[in-house]
Amino acid sequence: MYAMQKYDVIVIGAGPAGMMAAVMASERGKRVAIIEKNAVLGKKLLITGKGRCNITNKASIDSFLEKFGKRGQFYRTAFHSFFNTDLINFFKEHGLEMKAERQGRVFPITDDSHSVVGLLQKCLKDRKVEIFYNTTLLDLEKKDERFFAKCEKKTLNAKTVVLATGGDSFRVTGSTGDGYRVARKLGHTTTALLPGLVPLKTKERWVKDLQGLTLKNIRITFKSGKKKIVSGIGELLFTHFGVSGPLVLDLSAEIMSLKSTRIELYIDLKPGLDVEGLKNRLLKEFKGASDLGNALKKMLPRRLINVFADNLGLDLKQKVNQISRVDRRLIADSLKALSLSISGSLSLEEAMVTCGGVSQKEINPRTMESKIISGLYFAGEIIDGAAASGGYNLQQAFSTGYLAGESSAK
Repeated sequence: MYAMQKYDVIVIGAGPAGMMAAVMASERGKRVAIIEKNAVLGKKLLITGKGRCNITNKASIDSFLEKFGKRGQFYRTAFHSFFNTDLINFFKEHGLEMKAERQGRVFPITDDSHSVVGLLQKCLKDRKVEIFYNTTLLDLEKKDERFFAKCEKKTLNAKTVVLATGGDSFRVTGSTGDGYRVARKLGHTTTALLPGLVPLKTKERWVKDLQGLTLKNIRITFKSGKKKIVSGIGELLFTHFGVSGPLVLDLSAEIMSLKSTRIELYIDLKPGLDVEGLKNRLLKEFKGASDLGNALKKMLPRRLINVFADNLGLDLKQKVNQISRVDRRLIADSLKALSLSISGSLSLEEAMVTCGGVSQKEINPRTMESKIISGLYFAGEIIDGAAASGGYNLQQAFSTGYLAGESSAK
């Protein structure tokens, strides 16, 4: 026999979107419950930003919308309702200061995600939000204008529900696509689920020799047929299977959506110089070095030198005065376009975010309410539309959570 518990609002999922939705609904005097499958709140939030929690970015609303590409305009009302300055002020008013770093990324002054989760947990406790930990939603249905959330040992019912279960990526945190199953059962459609912010695999095995090496102040270009995707200036990290780092992660979803059998990656190691400038720089370095190996020490990270020379078939012990004009051009060209072949990505399960989800066409952007089932709201990563790294996706979660919580309480 199931115990029946009655609420005004049920929030399913205690990530940033779910916690913010519960805070907003409870602030409006509603009795709120959270169903959370983990033993702790914000499990994925705790590991974001390498444990430092990059909660938002200081960019403008228009810049935010651009980061979400063609799906960005859907979030305009949510961002206008509760944006980066509002989020920063929310934490400040509750005793946690924020700081901005390079590229506008915003972190807690503590550099510790636990301080963010701890503050949200205190807000929920102060507002008497009831949290059911280690509780998995088995079924959700609507009868007689109320929702019934069936769990293993209890059934909760409420007038409105906020689905904030996250995506289907980084499953160790509990994001296992449960919300998509529930949404589909209630009549919603979900778009194709693809890995976002995910490292890429390469065909070349020499990347393993460079595992852990970070290239800074470089640019990367992906080419597939006539399609060319160019990054800004930033960092790339070599792994034992391929490449990662901010530049790769931010473009990964776009790259993997190409569905091409041939995708080439070109690393511009010296984006500040063109080929002619590099040839002049090489001549300058050659004058002060006895052999090619010594000359390249001032041009490349030490660990990259052997791989670089091997790829070109050059001998690092060759005297610089014996290097031909053709080889100098070859070196300059390779400094501008060190090539790799992309063979795929890590799985969706290992991606940081899920690209795809509940179709935006079926959600009212002014309230986050379902257009199919009245009283059902969506917030966070469960909605189709992900952005690059830098605090954009977390702000989306807090903004949609705020709007869904506020709307569900009316």
